[in-house]
Amino acid sequence: MAGLADIAQAAGVSVSTVSRVLNRKAGIKEETRQRVLEVLNQMPHTARGTGALRRTGVIGLLVPELSNPVFPAFAEALEGRASLAGYSSLLCNTRAAMTEKDYVRMLVARGVEGMIFVSPEIANPDNDERRSRGYYEKLRAEGVRMVFVNGSTPSLDVPDITVDEHLAGHTAARHLLELGHRRIGFVSGPARALPSRMKRAGWASALEEAGIEPSAELVAHAPFGAEGGAQAMGELLDGPRPTAVLCSSDVMALGAMREAKRRGLATPEDISVVGFDDIPLAAYCQPALTTLAQPIRDMAAAAVDELTRQLDPDEPVRASTNFSRMFRPNLIVRESTRRL
Repeated sequence: MAGLADIAQAAGVSVSTVSRVLNRKAGIKEETRQRVLEVLNQMPHTARGTGALRRTGVIGLLVPELSNPVFPAFAEALEGRASLAGYSSLLCNTRAAMTEKDYVRMLVARGVEGMIFVSPEIANPDNDERRSRGYYEKLRAEGVRMVFVNGSTPSLDVPDITVDEHLAGHTAARHLLELGHRRIGFVSGPARALPSRMKRAGWASALEEAGIEPSAELVAHAPFGAEGGAQAMGELLDGPRPTAVLCSSDVMALGAMREAKRRGLATPEDISVVGFDDIPLAAYCQPALTTLAQPIRDMAAAAVDELTRQLDPDEPVRASTNFSRMFRPNLIVRESTRRL
C-alpha cells in the first residue's frame, strides 16, 4: 500500500496537501483535489496498511442525498445502531460535492473498517450496471467489507438489506381497490430504477387479481422528487383521469398532490393518493398522506449487524456473501385516500 509521500509525489503536491484532501479540509483547489483523488484511486493507501481496515473502529455510511427525509432517517438509524455496536461513523452525501467513488477512495484511505451504502450507485438507473458491478467487485477484492441497503443486484455478491417493493406496490393498489377504485394510476420514478420496476409489478399483479387489465397509459415516469411527482401526475391528468394514484415515494406524492390542486382537483375528494416511505411530513401535510412505511430502524439494525458480523474475526466466513434480508412495508392509512 502506498504511503502519503508516495501519493504526494505521484500527484505532484505536498504531503500536507494530500492530508488535507483526505481529511476534507477547505482551501484546496478543485483541480488539485481531483488529481489527488485520482492518484488515491490508482494507489490505494491506508496509514497502517490493509490491517487498518479492521482496527479503526470507524465505518462509512454513504447515502445518495439528504434532501429526501427518508435518507437522513436511514443515516440516523444506522449511526445509532453502529454506536451501540461500538463503532463511530463517517456520513457521506454522495450526490453533493463529491461522488460515491470519491468518498469511497477517501474512506479507504482513512482506514474505515467497512461501508454501508444506502441506495448505492449501482441502483442508479442512469448508471452502467456492468461497469458499476466491476467497481464494487474490485472493492471487495481489496478487502473492503460492505453492505447495501435497498440496492439489491442479483449479479453482485454483496449482502443487501431491502424492503419488499413488489409488496409495497401490491398493498397500495389493493388498498385502493378495496376502497372501490378501479382506474388506479402509478406516479413512478425512472423506468429503469429497480424500485420503480418492482412497485409497478406489484401494482399490476393487484389489478390483475381484481380482473382489471393494467394499462400502460396509467403509468407515468419522472425523476424521483417533488417536481418529478408533479410532472408524472400532470401526464396522468392529461389523459383519461384516474380516480386514485400510488406514488414511488412520499416526496413524489407531495408533488403529485400539489399538481392535482393546481388543476383544481382536491385530494382525496377528486383523486386519492398513496405514497411510500412514511417520511415525518407525511403525517402533517394537508391532507395527511396514506403511505407504505419502510421499517427503517429494523433495516438499519440488520445492515449494521451484518457488517459487524463480517468484521468479527471470530465469525465464520460465508462461502458466499450474497445474502439478503427483505422487510415488509407497513400500510398506514391517513386522509389522502377515500372510498368511492
